[in-house]
Amino acid sequence: MRVHLHGNQHARAVPWERTAGDIDVLIDAEEYQRILGDELRKLRRSRGWTRKELNQHLQSEISLQTLATYELGTRQCSVVRLVELCVAMDELPQDLLAKVHRRVFLDEPGRVRVDLRKVVADAPADLLPLRRWAEDRLRQAGEQGGGEVALDLPALERMAELCRLPTVELIARLRRYTSR
Repeated sequence: MRVHLHGNQHARAVPWERTAGDIDVLIDAEEYQRILGDELRKLRRSRGWTRKELNQHLQSEISLQTLATYELGTRQCSVVRLVELCVAMDELPQDLLAKVHRRVFLDEPGRVRVDLRKVVADAPADLLPLRRWAEDRLRQAGEQGGGEVALDLPALERMAELCRLPTVELIARLRRYTSR
């Protein structure tokens, strides 16, 4: 896998040979930083802390303005500072980065992610068409995995029609079948 940073003034081209199975991944550095900041803010708020209260739990002194710019994603955070922030909020840094990674690389705007295994295991009778479809998709995927799908609005509308539900209700009910 090759990673290219987009929007990062320090990114530079590195020559390499292309091999079978290479996947080019374009990382928008500003977007990644914005999502990291958003996750830091959500974590702080989940603790019920203000920035001032978070600052009191840190090992080193950080201005409230600096904390704000981290949370807004307008300032890059060093690895050591990120670890310090995570430790202060009792969060493993790798868990926080995993949340950011999922949002950057897995979330798809306008789509609803559904874990087909959860649908098969739990779908009530009124979602029988959805369960049958999920079973069929899992069977087709076989051992290659494919347990999670991202459904776009036309697919959701069609599935809602088959289940005789309003699309909005189906989307709300599908939330229990997400993998996160």
